[in-house]
Amino acid sequence: MRRYLYYWVILTAWVAGPLQAQQKAGYQYSEYQTIKKRLIKGWNTWNTRSVLSHVLLPEGFAVNLNFKQHNWLEEKYLKEALIGRYSKQAEQITPGIHTYTGSYTELTIQWQTLYARIQTAHVGGNLVILVTPLKPAKPFTKNKNKVALVVEAAMLWNRNGALQKNGNQLEAKFPSGKSTSVHITGTPHADYYVPTYSPYLSVYLDQPIGISTGKQRSLAEIQQIIKRQKAQVQKQARQKYGKLAEAYDAVQAGVAWNLVYEPKYDRVVSTVGRLWNDEYGGYCLFGWDNFFLSYVTSLSSRDLAFANVLEHLRGKTEEGFIPNDNRGNGSKSWDRSQPPVGAIMVKEIYKRYPEKWFLEATFDDLLSWNRWWFKKRLNEGLLSYGSHKAKNPFFEPATQSKRTAGYESGMDDSPMYIGVPFNQKKNTLELQDVGLNSLVIADCRALIEMAQVLGRKTAITELTKRARQLEQNLEKCWDKKVGFYLNYRTDLKQASKRLSPTLFYPLLAKLPSKKRAKRMIEEHFFNPDEFAGEWILPSIARNDPTFPRQRYWKGAIWPPLNFLTYLSLRQYGFTKAHEELSQKSLKLILNEWKRKGYVSENYSAITGTGDDRRLSSDKFHSWGTLFGIMAFIEKGYLPKPEAKVPQPKK
Repeated sequence: MRRYLYYWVILTAWVAGPLQAQQKAGYQYSEYQTIKKRLIKGWNTWNTRSVLSHVLLPEGFAVNLNFKQHNWLEEKYLKEALIGRYSKQAEQITPGIHTYTGSYTELTIQWQTLYARIQTAHVGGNLVILVTPLKPAKPFTKNKNKVALVVEAAMLWNRNGALQKNGNQLEAKFPSGKSTSVHITGTPHADYYVPTYSPYLSVYLDQPIGISTGKQRSLAEIQQIIKRQKAQVQKQARQKYGKLAEAYDAVQAGVAWNLVYEPKYDRVVSTVGRLWNDEYGGYCLFGWDNFFLSYVTSLSSRDLAFANVLEHLRGKTEEGFIPNDNRGNGSKSWDRSQPPVGAIMVKEIYKRYPEKWFLEATFDDLLSWNRWWFKKRLNEGLLSYGSHKAKNPFFEPATQSKRTAGYESGMDDSPMYIGVPFNQKKNTLELQDVGLNSLVIADCRALIEMAQVLGRKTAITELTKRARQLEQNLEKCWDKKVGFYLNYRTDLKQASKRLSPTLFYPLLAKLPSKKRAKRMIEEHFFNPDEFAGEWILPSIARNDPTFPRQRYWKGAIWPPLNFLTYLSLRQYGFTKAHEELSQKSLKLILNEWKRKGYVSENYSAITGTGDDRRLSSDKFHSWGTLFGIMAFIEKGYLPKPEAKVPQPKK
């Protein structure tokens, strides 16, 4: 009996071993653990609650910059600052250059009578900060009230450490035995009514103030370090990217200002925006947004690109799909996903950094998501966006509804869905979505290329069959008269005539013949009544009755639509079209960056601005960087999207 038990144990270990290795979560890979150690290190704006909080990792020690407005009637205190708050009384932040590592950052802030530029730089393992008062072109107020800069020492995220004020310096000691100190220029004054519970130094901001860690530095020394570091960062960008240096500054800053340390899972992760993080309990990762951000960071940071993908996949639901949103408060959208761009972006990142372990760490999660679409969203032979009953511990009121199906599409209130009913028996909209089906075909093909590298023959057969099924069934969506694949109304048994850039995605799926593809571009992309124009691409055709509204998905220009259309155009070699889309997208982001330091969530297709009064657009939203990334593909700084993944050397 013991002998049989022995052989059973051996057999179980032999079978389970490979399965366990195959199912191991990507974030558990040793290669990624090495990346994490590099990322979770040094000074940066890691604290999602404030862009004025400079934090040392892994210790969690923060130097927080606060401001106190001295007024004869009342005193106001600014403890935390974020980019893009909407209240008229809120602080107004104009972000500038921000490297991923935090080696140099700059911004300007306006609040009450405060108007100042704040710059930071690394020097060795230490940080210097320069706060320079500025004179506004137009005074904010007639009052000439004093503003005090309060430099606060803090330990974040319940980390251990000892803090004290020792004369005119702050001191911190950590359990590791390491310590640091914080020094300021100027003359601190005693203020016993600062609303903080940790050691601080307060100084009137009537002249430039320098802050340094590790040792006391003079104002002149700090100013020189700041000047030298900024020049070095700009020089490196010029040397590497030439005429695209300023575009690189915008793209990097668009992500870096929203790059945070997330303590719940001990990770560094790119987020779409700190305002979203604040609202959703500390962080929020969105279904397709965060795969796009992973790709954007691949331009110059292998570590961030890999980390962003692996940490995003960590949020996969029990059903096997990537949720619409995954929140710090413990909630996620168990009833819906978002457009399946994960494998497409992972494939592109792998082409940039061809490391087999990265595919091994991501493939099974992505394959599971691909299968899920056919299990949950198949609607009479083709896929439709939807929302189904699922656990809902936070009692979200909108589930299994047309509204949440719109959320799954990523294009919440798109005119494509006006009048389209939601079928609660199918859990889908009564619209077979050309864009969704095309993305899933492209997802299948990306996974097939990954499977070829990994030697996953069974998966190749499965994915090939699935892609062919959709390809065959999409044939009915081709409209000979219109020259487009049109969404199909399963309730009415007829095509929908509303036109969106998502109808270009069959090119990404390599679905149409060259003749059909040519019609799609000549008759629609270059048609000024539909998508052509100075500012492109509108999220609904210009001749659609909802276009003049421009609010949200009713005509505004959105980064993912431009980017996915750009990838689509490249598959067929429509050079004139993809070059124009790249150039006009770059113009959108650069104009807003130069004008206000913003990287907006969406832009007006009428004025080309991100703050048009008709819009509903976050001022600073990381995926706006997609408008800039296309130019780097054009210049060869990223692999060609139409190229196959490199096969491993035998």
